[in-house]
Amino acid sequence: MDVRLIIKNRLEQLGLDQKDLAAAVGVTDAYISQLLTRKKLPPAPERTDIYVRMAKVLKLPANRLSELAGHERVEELKKRLPDAPAPLFRDVRELILQKCSSAKREEIRAIFEKQPFGELERLVTQKLLDVAKKVAKEELESESWLKVIAQLTGRTYQEVRGSILQFLKTDVLRISAENCVSFLDPLIDAWDIDLANFGMEIVLNRRLTSAYLRKVDYVESDGPREEEPGLKEFLQNAAMSGDLSQEETTFLRDLKFKKARPTALYYYRELQNLRDPLNFREASVAPLHKYGDAASIERQMQLHSREDAIERWSQTKPSRASRSSKSHRRIR
Repeated sequence: MDVRLIIKNRLEQLGLDQKDLAAAVGVTDAYISQLLTRKKLPPAPERTDIYVRMAKVLKLPANRLSELAGHERVEELKKRLPDAPAPLFRDVRELILQKCSSAKREEIRAIFEKQPFGELERLVTQKLLDVAKKVAKEELESESWLKVIAQLTGRTYQEVRGSILQFLKTDVLRISAENCVSFLDPLIDAWDIDLANFGMEIVLNRRLTSAYLRKVDYVESDGPREEEPGLKEFLQNAAMSGDLSQEETTFLRDLKFKKARPTALYYYRELQNLRDPLNFREASVAPLHKYGDAASIERQMQLHSREDAIERWSQTKPSRASRSSKSHRRIR
């Protein structure tokens, strides 16, 4: 017995037709017709309440139709799936295992070999591929980055530029040894996985990205990044950052830059923008610091500049006695 046969039998027993069922359930006649003639796969029970409404009309147990539909969908989807995927190329698997932490390498190898290209191998390969593709996509227009890749892989800049577009289109089922040699090998230094929750830590080549540590659970997050030289200089300058709060420091550290490298002055001005209430709408969160305190350094710097200018002018201007003597000689 399947869903369609039960529905047809109950309609006949109750003296109803497809139009009656469609009207009671709230769908079109065409939908019921396609469902009963096997032109449409029964919908997934967890995504619809159609089976509950049908059960009421057909006077059946509430979960009878949904359970049968669930089993039927599983069997139908099994028929549609292709054969089990073949194992990865031996060179690809060896490269991935070489990057694995030494403490777990043999354990992971045993799992890979017991179930060729099984769930764990596909998961690890996909995550490594996702991280590498993300970095490659971010740096696609960076000529200097592509030249470093070319140097590390012994290829020309033109070869790397052409192959990176193909790499961005690949997936775990079509990954090749060339993809691994060209991008996975130079980009990924090491990886580790927690077999209890399948969280991964992926260490990237510091020459190729500042966010060299990626942690992958259900979502990916950046690990610690190397601090920008301009930020270091800003933090070491007490006149600029002496009253910096922890919240403000975190904000400045979280700023990301792809190509240009900001100076200490940039971070100083960014801090003033953050503290200036004119940059925030009244309904938004209050600025992190009082504007008066934030502007005090700048006002002090302006005051020192004016004092220096007055002192230089006073040193070069002629004395009052000299001006009076010259004026007296002109009158005579």
